[in-house]
Amino acid sequence: MLKFHRPLAALTIVAAVLPLAACAGNRNRTRADTQYVARDVNTLYNSAKERLSRRQYAVAATLFDEVERQHPYSIWARRAQLMSAYSYYLAKDHQKSIDSARRFLAIHPGNKDAPYAHYLVALNYYEQIEDVQRDQSITRSALDSLGELVRRYPQTRYAADARIKTDLVRDHLAGKEMEIGRFYQRRSQWLASVIRFRAVVDEYQTTTHAPEALMRLTESYLALGIPEEARKAAAVLGANYPTTNWYQRAYELVQRHGGGAATAAPAAAATGS
Repeated sequence: MLKFHRPLAALTIVAAVLPLAACAGNRNRTRADTQYVARDVNTLYNSAKERLSRRQYAVAATLFDEVERQHPYSIWARRAQLMSAYSYYLAKDHQKSIDSARRFLAIHPGNKDAPYAHYLVALNYYEQIEDVQRDQSITRSALDSLGELVRRYPQTRYAADARIKTDLVRDHLAGKEMEIGRFYQRRSQWLASVIRFRAVVDEYQTTTHAPEALMRLTESYLALGIPEEARKAAAVLGANYPTTNWYQRAYELVQRHGGGAATAAPAAAATGS
């Protein structure tokens, strides 16, 4: 699993709230707060903010939704939309958070808080990423959302964080390709393994998996009886990662199969497999 992080900063609109009204709580308070009762916007918004400050995130999100539903034309409705998305995110209700953030963007695409809304969408996908043995559709959605944020708002602090997360997501996707490639190798399905390792080299060459992918390509090409392609893969590995154990292994493999000018003796290995 990737290591996840909370948003860079709480929304600035969190601080711009009306004074909270003091009221006694009881065991039925949550149900009473979220039931539909016509309330003025100040009371409703302050109740939502109070629940958020008490870390009752799901209740807060529901109350922020009520602000928008009961007072759609007030200045608080726009703030409540984004606060709802933020509260659902904290409650780990990722789909509702995404829906709320996207609704905000659909209605207020040019708003100053639009970068944060995009960031919330990306963050919700990012925090649902599964390990490499699971389906990676969510991971790809995270990558797409992070990329959109960087393209639209490249100078924001959210884009800076998105770039870091993008590197982690790409490494994760490369890891998935490696997992499948090794699976095919164990079953001697060499052509299928070549396709997976080639994808890592072509699409994820800046990730930590690239050296191993080149070594595995060398193995697979030799198993297919294509020594020239194996030498090419080993040569690329030697040119870019000459001190790794991956190159040491690839070099030895090529030498056992007749060697060739494309490979040079490896330097002292510095990193392992």
